[in-house]
Amino acid sequence: MAASVCPIDLQYTDQISTLLKSPSPHQVKEYFQELIAGRKCKGIRVNPEGEHGKGVYADFDFKEGDLILKDQMLVGAQHSSNKIDCLVCSFCFQFIGSVELQIGKKLYLQELGISADNECGPSDRTECSSGSFIDRSPLLQDTIESLMNGSMRLPFSEKFPLPSVVSCPGGCREAYYCSESCAKADWDSFHSLLCTGKGSKSSNIKALLKFIQHANETNDIFILAAKVISFSILRYRKLKVAQCENPEKQDSMNLCTNYGFPLLLEAWKPVSMGYKRRWWDCIALPEDVDSCDEAMFRMQIRDLAFTSLEILKEAMYDKECEPLFSLEIYGHIIGMFELNNLDLVVASPVEDYFLYIDDLPFSEKKEAEKITKPVHDALGDDYSICCQGTAFFPLQSCMNHSCIPNAKAFKREEDRDGQATIIALKAISKGEEITISYIDEDVPYEERQALLEDYGFLCKCPRCSEEGS
Repeated sequence: MAASVCPIDLQYTDQISTLLKSPSPHQVKEYFQELIAGRKCKGIRVNPEGEHGKGVYADFDFKEGDLILKDQMLVGAQHSSNKIDCLVCSFCFQFIGSVELQIGKKLYLQELGISADNECGPSDRTECSSGSFIDRSPLLQDTIESLMNGSMRLPFSEKFPLPSVVSCPGGCREAYYCSESCAKADWDSFHSLLCTGKGSKSSNIKALLKFIQHANETNDIFILAAKVISFSILRYRKLKVAQCENPEKQDSMNLCTNYGFPLLLEAWKPVSMGYKRRWWDCIALPEDVDSCDEAMFRMQIRDLAFTSLEILKEAMYDKECEPLFSLEIYGHIIGMFELNNLDLVVASPVEDYFLYIDDLPFSEKKEAEKITKPVHDALGDDYSICCQGTAFFPLQSCMNHSCIPNAKAFKREEDRDGQATIIALKAISKGEEITISYIDEDVPYEERQALLEDYGFLCKCPRCSEEGS
């Protein structure tokens, strides 16, 4: 079977090669110094030439349990199936609205027979759902509507306040926010080209809807790739406007009228810092695919990416940023998430609410449960589902793996948004490399090494060196 050919790959070979070239150690050091300073992350630095290549090192001593850093994602997205269970800010991913709205929305969709896998209809609700309808007790429609419109308040819910819901500036019904500032930040950085509302800057909303549908039906990693391309285009346009407003640089770059690749390269810089390989080369071979069928499997993955890219081009093509729409670039962007992605997880306030009710003194609990128990029973075992997605965190992605890590990603009680939180597992001395585990480090040596093959390396940490000898 012949591979699909992307004309842009042939037309912009040199530019694509430059975009995918690894930044120099000096560029890496300079970029992360600026990033760390901007985020006020005291006590860490990125060394581009450490023992295992790029790594994060302590600049002072950390004690066990200390917060090492909170890392804001470069780009992230909530899983499409998770949107049924959780209403969160589309930029910072904290829960929004109210406990009542979170519960009411979930129950409303549940009553329509819509599940997390989007495959259930009203007629087969007993057979499939994100949990099991059999384990749930129905709730009156009036009660569900009252929870959603705010006319019904649950006891003690005021102890779990959430930011008010802010609608998308473009008028779509897909993105919601916790504040006007988050709405503007998302619009300026990503969403204006991906919005399906009337105010969208997309060149073809019909194609955009088709792209989103294709991603939801195949792999929502394509949504993340689209956000990276949107981010780079919008950043390019901002840089171009700034250049055009600077008379001293206008003549030398001539960017107001002509395509300026140096500017595109600058717009791409944050993305260039992530380790990348082609998606179809680095994706792990599924267990149900025989090794003799590997070549065919990888060709199918490549063709899937090609189909997604062709639809995306119709939705947000920009001639001045044309190299970004090459299959080579698209494949490397997706591969970056495959190799570096970290789970985006935010705990649910609904779970906290019901735990609070359960811990009340007996008399208060008995009174509260007259109202809350029917709601809890209607939700079933799914009431505690958290916000789930995938994100790329610039600093955390620089951290190397160890099977005896000295740090870990851990959400504290106060961490209620999508930022990555890294906590020291043990004392870390100044100058020591900060490491995390990419896998479950409690499994046996052979299993750990097999899991790490998906990341393209064999672990030689002290523990593996001892157990493997």
